[in-house]
Amino acid sequence: MTETATPSPAQPPGTGTGDRAPGTGRDRYLDLLRTLALLRVVLYHTFAWGWLTFLFPSMGVMFALAGALMARSLARPGPALGVLRGRIRRLLLPLWLYGLVVLGVLFAQEWRPARGEEAALWWLKLAFWVVPVGTPPFPMRIGEDGGMLDAGWAQQAAGPLWYLRAYFWFVLLSPLLLKAFRALPWATLLAPLGLTAVVGTGLVEIPGATGEAVRDFAVYGACWVLGFAHHDGVLYRIPRYFAPSIGPVFMGLGLWWSARHPGPDGWDLGDIPLGQALWSFGYCLLLFQVSPAWQRLPERLRRFDGTITLANNRAVSVYLWHEIALIATVPLIDLLWRIPAVWRSSTLSGLLENSYPVLMFLLVWPLLAVLVAAFGWAEDLAARRRPRLWPYGPYRREDAGREGESREDGRPAGGGTGAGAVPGARGAVGEGSHRP
Repeated sequence: MTETATPSPAQPPGTGTGDRAPGTGRDRYLDLLRTLALLRVVLYHTFAWGWLTFLFPSMGVMFALAGALMARSLARPGPALGVLRGRIRRLLLPLWLYGLVVLGVLFAQEWRPARGEEAALWWLKLAFWVVPVGTPPFPMRIGEDGGMLDAGWAQQAAGPLWYLRAYFWFVLLSPLLLKAFRALPWATLLAPLGLTAVVGTGLVEIPGATGEAVRDFAVYGACWVLGFAHHDGVLYRIPRYFAPSIGPVFMGLGLWWSARHPGPDGWDLGDIPLGQALWSFGYCLLLFQVSPAWQRLPERLRRFDGTITLANNRAVSVYLWHEIALIATVPLIDLLWRIPAVWRSSTLSGLLENSYPVLMFLLVWPLLAVLVAAFGWAEDLAARRRPRLWPYGPYRREDAGREGESREDGRPAGGGTGAGAVPGARGAVGEGSHRP
């Protein structure tokens, strides 16, 4: 039955029927945003179209959604430590399963410390596959080109791990960030943009993995804190024209900076930290200003209800395993070269060469479905839910209280905002160090 929400500080009045009551159910609008972010990530990693980073800045959106959920969790009664433990558990269990598979293959390929590398330090760094406080080690190339696994497969498989490291640190620092935001909201909201202008433009160089971690925190920090603002209703306590007016200003600044400082691949925000930070912040500001807070999807979107439910129940799995699925598409497509009619015909062979990205995109989804079914149960265990093979189907509100959502202390919750904990992904390693 459709309910009419009661206006609250976190929800604008007059949003009409179909909105969720404060603190109950899931916000299906935010669930939809997370699903679109995951779809855009797979698109980008398949086709490497830089303009997609402008069309929908997935990483900024995912950090903003995660910040909103984190603020909601910290607002519940109980110690913050329980919230942190629950959020980290939801991150680590899927990571451990992913690392077990990836490291298992690497060790089978006889990956060992490089000559001259300190063995003890190498083994110590492997702990980052267990607790992602730093960048986990991986070989840039292993094996041989032309085999079942391309020599650069490990670099591509490790591509998503930067997000888990950044998310891990955002979660750990969230209690302090939330206190700072509530004491000095605008200073805390804009400070990461200022930090990006320092460390993301070459003004101050921080070398190595530490520099990458600081840049990630700076670039997406404003989006994370914007999630706090959304949860606390700050955007609804300012004049209604403010966000629609100021959001395009930040986006325009990001566009201007990107035009003057393009990356190695041109217009691609993954290589332009300050452009990414400004564009993502303005974009998320507009998305949160719209925020209809649907308890149920509108009728025109109801056909996608099951897909959206699946994507949100398996967001970490989709994010992690889609790279493995993309890696697996290449040897499968290569089998077409064994057809005599293909390699004998210059027309057919040329068509196959030019169709690789399209074929990869078509093939990645059934492969990803298999991987999600095989490994996605780790997300249920991490959330202390009953493991499910394929959590697809229309979202039911009663599921939120029974098993669809769980409190960070392990007790059932009344639901969630849907501002998920995961989400999107970093650029694939065929794209260098892109952060789409």
